[in-house]
Amino acid sequence: MSSFNLQTLIRPNILSLKPYRCARDDFTEGILLDANENSYGPSLTELNEFEQQLDLHRYPDPHQIALKQLICDFRNGEGNPEQSKSLDLPLTPANICLGVGSDESIDALIRTICQPGKDKLLICPPTYGMYTISSQINDIEVVKVPLNLSNFELQPEQIIDKITNDPTIKLIYITTPGNPTGKLIPWLQIKTILETPNWNGIVIADEAYIDFTAIGSSVCTLVNKYPNLVTMQTLSKSFGLASIRLGITYSCVELSTVLNSLKAPYNISSGTAEIAKRAVSKEGVKLMRENCAKLCENRKSLIDSLLKFEEVEGLIGGGQDANFILIKIVDKRTGEADTKLALKIYETMATLKGVVVRFRGMELGCDGGLRITVGNEDENKVLLKQFEEVLNEQK
Repeated sequence: MSSFNLQTLIRPNILSLKPYRCARDDFTEGILLDANENSYGPSLTELNEFEQQLDLHRYPDPHQIALKQLICDFRNGEGNPEQSKSLDLPLTPANICLGVGSDESIDALIRTICQPGKDKLLICPPTYGMYTISSQINDIEVVKVPLNLSNFELQPEQIIDKITNDPTIKLIYITTPGNPTGKLIPWLQIKTILETPNWNGIVIADEAYIDFTAIGSSVCTLVNKYPNLVTMQTLSKSFGLASIRLGITYSCVELSTVLNSLKAPYNISSGTAEIAKRAVSKEGVKLMRENCAKLCENRKSLIDSLLKFEEVEGLIGGGQDANFILIKIVDKRTGEADTKLALKIYETMATLKGVVVRFRGMELGCDGGLRITVGNEDENKVLLKQFEEVLNEQK
């Protein structure tokens, strides 16, 4: 990490960017006639109690400090792979940039660091597809170092070899737990890459599914200790709030300041912020933990039930760290992965049975793969019933 220099890593035009100064930066109360808002309020015939609290005719808070503090309180209380719950360098609101889902964060980091047509980023397939899409949009080349296909963990030596020999690789996106793998990446593997000498770049840990693992698995509270570490999270998965589109980026204060300067001033709506505050309150976190525990129990029972079918060999890579599983469909006569059958199961269930899973058989290391989100008890029963029917129809 001795070569890490954020000042030289960030694109010069972004580093010199002066953030847009909006009306709500200075005043939030009083007779506000500074932002050309509609003084008669929203054009809605009726407002429910929640809508009335939002001041819908006003622009939302551009900074969301209260929400960020609640997030910090929540995550600081969990600990991390290196420390107990007593953190030496706890998160503060200055470490956080909020976005419209994690996808906005993915794009913002690329635009902040990578020069179009010149710099590169590294991914470890099979992985989340938006890294490649955002790279293509921003004219950034993608370098691939696959996961170890036997266990879906990183191959640190190969990654280090790539970044050491190619200084144009500026970002590394690591999904942990992985998607579609469902496998938590060991912290020591990430740490090994962070400590690579003679590389000036950033490792991004995408933790969308982190709350389905053991408490203390997140590395978000390590961003002050490792300034070349960025962590992304979302309220879409464990908190069950995919509709409000809230993504969270944790980074060292210096980088976070730049990311907050880059974002649109009012990117988080008042409705999103208020719902998010309730979600990350003590009561909300307690409910989230209870729901995650139930989903983890359902995950185990779903795996046990699916393994009774001869056409299901098991979990590809063994991942059981998310709210989904990646099963391997095989030809029961040969025991070989059967990608055609997996595709047939997916198509038939979706079009004729009303149960939609995800076909992943064409991704690297996922031959015969179906990714199945863990449902509630009733949903899983229907899934298993329709799964059995489809298999019987193939005989």
